[in-house]
Amino acid sequence: MSLVLDPLLEPFQLQHLTLRNRVVSTSHEPAYAEEGMPKERYRLYHVEKARGGVGLTMIGGSAVVAPDSPPAFGNLLLYRDDIVPWLRQLSDDVHQAGAAVMCQVTHLGRRTSNFTDDWLPAVYPSALREPAHRSFPKVAEGWDLDRIVAAYEDAAVRCRDAGLDGIELQHYGHLLDGFLSPATNHRDDEFGGSLENRMSFPRRVIRAVRAAVGSDFIVGIRMSMDEDTPGGLGRDEALEALRRYVEDGIDFLSVIKGTIDSDATLAKVIPSMGTPSAPFLEFAGEIKRAIDIPVMHASRIADVATARYAIREGLLDLVGMTRPQIADPHLVRKLMAGEEDRIRPCVGANYCLDAIYASGDAKCIHNPATGREQTLTHTVRPTSGRSKKVVVVGAGPAGLEAARVLGERGHQVVVMEAADHPGGQVLLAATAPRRRDLIGIVDWRMTEAKYAGVEFRFGVLADAETVRAGNCDLVIVATGGLPNRSFLAAGQELVFDTWDVMDGSVRPSGTVLVYDDNGAEPALDATELLARRGASVEFVTPERMLAPQVGAMNSPAYLKVFAEHDVSITLGYRLVKVRRDGAGRLVAHLFNDYADLEVERVVDQVVTEHGTLPNDELYFDLVAGSVNLGEVDQQALLAQRPQTIRTNPAGQYQLFRIGDAVASRNIHAAMYDALRLCLPV
Repeated sequence: MSLVLDPLLEPFQLQHLTLRNRVVSTSHEPAYAEEGMPKERYRLYHVEKARGGVGLTMIGGSAVVAPDSPPAFGNLLLYRDDIVPWLRQLSDDVHQAGAAVMCQVTHLGRRTSNFTDDWLPAVYPSALREPAHRSFPKVAEGWDLDRIVAAYEDAAVRCRDAGLDGIELQHYGHLLDGFLSPATNHRDDEFGGSLENRMSFPRRVIRAVRAAVGSDFIVGIRMSMDEDTPGGLGRDEALEALRRYVEDGIDFLSVIKGTIDSDATLAKVIPSMGTPSAPFLEFAGEIKRAIDIPVMHASRIADVATARYAIREGLLDLVGMTRPQIADPHLVRKLMAGEEDRIRPCVGANYCLDAIYASGDAKCIHNPATGREQTLTHTVRPTSGRSKKVVVVGAGPAGLEAARVLGERGHQVVVMEAADHPGGQVLLAATAPRRRDLIGIVDWRMTEAKYAGVEFRFGVLADAETVRAGNCDLVIVATGGLPNRSFLAAGQELVFDTWDVMDGSVRPSGTVLVYDDNGAEPALDATELLARRGASVEFVTPERMLAPQVGAMNSPAYLKVFAEHDVSITLGYRLVKVRRDGAGRLVAHLFNDYADLEVERVVDQVVTEHGTLPNDELYFDLVAGSVNLGEVDQQALLAQRPQTIRTNPAGQYQLFRIGDAVASRNIHAAMYDALRLCLPV
């Protein structure tokens, strides 16, 4: 009897290179570089995926070749010779772990800023501003093109000399495709007009790179095969150009559909939650059938079943599971071990990408170890010490993560939850149809915690006496927070909050004012729900922009709904109080800090979002009986050492609180609190 191998685990021959399986982490930029170099943090991030079984990991999500292509989001600087030893160390470590490694290479063209680094002008085929990065580029002259070709050659040679297995030329949203696309190339010289002319500069780069690195170094291209935009590059022209590129030395294609010149188009190319799975997979299969080189593709292929289908049906040769391996870098290892059901799911929140612009680097919404491999582990090991009795109060994201980690450490864990179901605020967020996948954060932790022997008690409103009766060694209070209306000078009892909207306690009636002084998703979710149910909504915020904590990957979906349902937006106004008028309607008093101006809105309902206040009554009831009086040794926490504070000799247990029971934050913060506190226990 022959064994049927999972098609994802089949080896693949890419030119002279044998990849151990068909799974790829495609090129992306987590912004972990230091001074443009892939130092320890960057290296460990990719090594973890190699240890986790990936066949090919691709670094340098647009590593740049020249100073006039300054980093837009933490890019590697391939124009510097001192990058070679750093690349060499990364390459050696990835190879030792069994994976191949390549680097994406580019000139960003206009997709950067004129006002950073050396303040050189951005260059582009034509004087067309890019909406996303707002640069007005210089029209590239002949001498610009000469030096850029040389820069590509030098960058490719540095990658080869560093021991990488190959490179991938970036050909969508950057300089090379800027020449090929009729939407962005308005030149009337030898580089513009006909397809032959428009492809001439990219072909010149490809030929130069191939000549520089030789025939035994892999050179691929990540290319939009249909820009799907008026006047843009279509499928037929893209295929014709690609065939010429193959003649010039291209070895593989990574398929893109669309372009990325605005937030709206970028969100289509890299779809977020609430969109169909693998929306361009069939398109990629069509391209594969039309060409004779290996094809890879990555776009919301978030689960193993879809990836397996793509390979089994011959739609792809290599499947990109990039965000899924940010969520779980051991995805392939678990698949090989027959533990597919234990893979931490990618929930499609795109926090990984939005966090780059919000806080400077990529973060998975529910895997805080990603990008923190220097201090945190992805695999929880059993403790070598005594097993402790632990009570965790609250089964929201913070409590579930604490229970999972402590259970895997081998401690005896009991979780007490007042509700009948786990999830806390995640359940509210997941009621929004587009964000329903967030429930995977809860489901995965429940499964893992049960594997680890954690006991759950639902419908238990724990008080101090109940907790103390457990004679436990450690108490983790993860009771979350409650909506904060205290900012109102008057009228707290007259308003609803976003929780009321999301849990169905309130139905929209007439005109609704939604006030957002948080800047994250909750007010947007409530507004969307209200608008879809027929309310006339005005969205008011004291910010100078809409929901500043919601990034470019997620905001387009909300803006689409706002436009479709005629939601009005008022910036720069603070809600100070609410009263009822003689007709029974609500009068919202709004104050503009900039103009020292107060205005009124007469509406039927007011909904507020001002974060939460800690639900901390139980915590403070337990403080006096704890050995540490609730104190956290922050240095020990940051250094991943056990908490050893003993300020109360009469205390019976250690006590800590995490997540929103401390302060109003987000899912990632709750996860991070729990993981780094509980790993050393």
